Amino acid sequence: MLNFDEKRFLRIQSGAVSHAGGLYRAVQECIEQGAENLFFLGTGGAAILMMPAAQLLQRQSSFPTFLEMTAEVVLTGHRALGPKSIVVVPSLSGTTKESVAAMEYCRTKGAKVISLIGHAETPLAKGADYAFVNFAEDDTSCESFYLQSLIIALAVMNLHGEYADFDDTIQELVRLPHALLSIKKAYEEKAERVAEEIKSEPYHIVTGAGSTWPEAFYYGMCILEEMQWIRTRPVHSSDFFHGTLELVEKGVSVLLFKGEDAARPLVERVERFLPEYTDKVRVFDTVEFELPGISDKVRTLISPVILATIFERISAHLEVKRNHPLSTRRYYKRVAY
Repeated sequence: MLNFDEKRFLRIQSGAVSHAGGLYRAVQECIEQGAENLFFLGTGGAAILMMPAAQLLQRQSSFPTFLEMTAEVVLTGHRALGPKSIVVVPSLSGTTKESVAAMEYCRTKGAKVISLIGHAETPLAKGADYAFVNFAEDDTSCESFYLQSLIIALAVMNLHGEYADFDDTIQELVRLPHALLSIKKAYEEKAERVAEEIKSEPYHIVTGAGSTWPEAFYYGMCILEEMQWIRTRPVHSSDFFHGTLELVEKGVSVLLFKGEDAARPLVERVERFLPEYTDKVRVFDTVEFELPGISDKVRTLISPVILATIFERISAHLEVKRNHPLSTRRYYKRVAY
């Protein structure tokens, strides 16, 4: 595979799952000490990657869960944030300015902070009540963050008697990194074709729903825009027909992210509409990928993980074909802002 280290990928994703026991104990201790709600407070892409876990808790658990704009909470406060709160702060670098400020703010409110970071000896590693370090880099962080936040959500549900299969699910997730590697290998040829097809596109509409919407949002904003300087319009499939559809015409590229949860019909509605109006519709459907040893129940939880793993392969080819390394920036961490 192009520019890919198989051992590194397996080490990072297995490392994410290896934190399951520690994450469970951290959540358990917080709840035993009186925690009554949970906040996901990340910044930028890391915040987006928390969305599937937050949605899972908000829709299937009685434990109050909040997904907020971190910088706003520090400025405005939040009535529910206090000594009975668990706050999850993800940051690959462990130094993200807004996230460090959020951690410090939450600590002053008496909340317990769980940090998910890629590097030790950083502010978010040292300042959190519970710090979980799993080294990753931009090309491997998506799956790692998705998995760790999912484990936190399932731990909360298990402790509240809402998800009895926690241990069995973790055993399936232990097998997942090797299954994802197989998907990458099988998808390599198609990934190159997709990259070739889209390398000159100046603009994409990117859409998804349910647990695939965060990955659509993330890939548009953090990869195509930040790392490739390609304009995008991420839009939730349920909002597609309330504005964005008017931008669709022949030659407009639309990327559809289809998962396996209850929101799938929302993407399928967009999929049915598009062919009559544009000749550039590309569908990425997790159903097409085999995952030996992974049950249908767990598959519904990991659609964004599967999409992240195939789009990493597309990105690897895209940066070569466009002669634009994913690490190239004009402003991000290069100028004051």
